[in-house]
Amino acid sequence: MSNLTSVSTFLLLQFSDIREMQFIHFLVFLAMYLMAVTGNLLIIIAVALDDRLHTPMYFFLFNLAMIDLGTISVIVPKSMAMSLKNDRSISYSGCVAQVFFYFFFASLDLVVLTIMAHDRYVAICNPLQYERIMHMGACLQMVVIGFMASLLYATIHTSGTFGTTFCSNIVNQFFCDISQLLKLSCSHINLVEVGLLVIGFGIGVGCFVFIIVSYSHIFTTVLRIPSVQGQKKAFSTCLPHLTVVSLLILSSFLAYGKPSTGSSSTLDIAFAVVYTIIPPMLNPFIYSMRNKEIKSALWKLFKFTFISKRLF
Repeated sequence: MSNLTSVSTFLLLQFSDIREMQFIHFLVFLAMYLMAVTGNLLIIIAVALDDRLHTPMYFFLFNLAMIDLGTISVIVPKSMAMSLKNDRSISYSGCVAQVFFYFFFASLDLVVLTIMAHDRYVAICNPLQYERIMHMGACLQMVVIGFMASLLYATIHTSGTFGTTFCSNIVNQFFCDISQLLKLSCSHINLVEVGLLVIGFGIGVGCFVFIIVSYSHIFTTVLRIPSVQGQKKAFSTCLPHLTVVSLLILSSFLAYGKPSTGSSSTLDIAFAVVYTIIPPMLNPFIYSMRNKEIKSALWKLFKFTFISKRLF
């Protein structure tokens, strides 16, 4: 391959070359995107407007919904536009932005989920100290630190990825996937970027271990509660978060636990859809299904909207 020192555009992978299939892809992605945007916006509005939800747990849920909204908006609209216009190209700056914002939102998502595990640990294992430890100032400080760390990590990661020359501009994925971009590097291996990937993997594993250890203490504490009803109530506050974390772990394992291949296959694309689109789409529904406070807040929001329309 020739050294493309002045790449101005990248060519992403389309789901199909058949025009009718491209329209089907557009409609499927549009439905998933609207579902994710609607669900996360409802969570954001419900938490913001209902005073009863102004607690640390829902503050973190509010941030998680905004992160999910950002994550899915980085990838899906561009993919839909590709199918609608039958144009698989993305500008160099657009690819840089996609890599940067995806890494930013993905790392911040993991940070917030880890903080939420700590929140549940303090609430169940140390309830008498909960208000002192998880006051709003501390919650805001943790999120801001996570925001700054994710911003720094995404900046360094993006600089390492694009601080090299590319021997091709054909990306074997429907978005600017960093693993596929690294395969286009003329040097074949970028030690800085590989080092960043190793560090990122280590941080991710560390967060998952922290979550697992937190929940092991939570389960031990809950099982000591003499009342079965008390156990169910305690478990119900943890179940949505545990489901979301399990979904993230499963999707990450499917994406990065499989053997690497030289070219992108249908299975690679399917796994990419699973870990980039499915979690942000399902998270609002996971948190809403078994949460009475969220259901109540959403019901009040719907009633207010309906009454407003009748009056005006």
